[in-house]
Amino acid sequence: MTSPQPWQPRPQEAPGADARLFAPATQRNREAILSVLRTVLPPRGLILEVASGSGEHAVHFAQALPGLSFQPSDPSPDALSSIAAWAAQAALPNLLAPMLLDAAAPAWPLAAADAVLCINMIHIAPWQAAQGLISGAASLLPRGAPLYLYGPYRRPGRELEPGNAAFDASLRERNPDWGLRELDAVAELARQAGFGAPELTEMPANNLSVVFRRR
Repeated sequence: MTSPQPWQPRPQEAPGADARLFAPATQRNREAILSVLRTVLPPRGLILEVASGSGEHAVHFAQALPGLSFQPSDPSPDALSSIAAWAAQAALPNLLAPMLLDAAAPAWPLAAADAVLCINMIHIAPWQAAQGLISGAASLLPRGAPLYLYGPYRRPGRELEPGNAAFDASLRERNPDWGLRELDAVAELARQAGFGAPELTEMPANNLSVVFRRR
């Protein structure tokens, strides 16, 4: 699966001068996400981030949560280069080198993790990526460990907010395999993979934090 690219080169640098990429949404959502992660993640352990994108989230979380080790990953060579560049600049002992990982792949290059994070991926990827994400996380996580998802969703009995409706339409125009996912469909995937019911936290800009715990 080729990763989408919701980022841009950092504007203050000339092209090719710096491998870091800049995802504007990261600056807007990272503190809200971190506040939820503080209540969800264990105090110690290895945290796998799937589809790390630019790498800015991984750096921010590793700085804020020094008791945890963060393993960023992505299928995109540009993203992996950006993650490595951000990590080199931050020089954090608990931020590991980025790993090539395609969420849709049948096998992942990691044997175990204490939590799995995935931010803003499943709506900007084919449904197979969501299926692979949940089955892959289930294969890594021990009982009680969290799979944390963040992003916009369709929810039963609720009209999409105007902003999310426009976003969904733009995604489907770019790629008919993309688009906001039905929360119930994601929860059913998780149930079949051995996770409990979703724990929801309302987030800014009509996003959700969704936590599934391994049964």
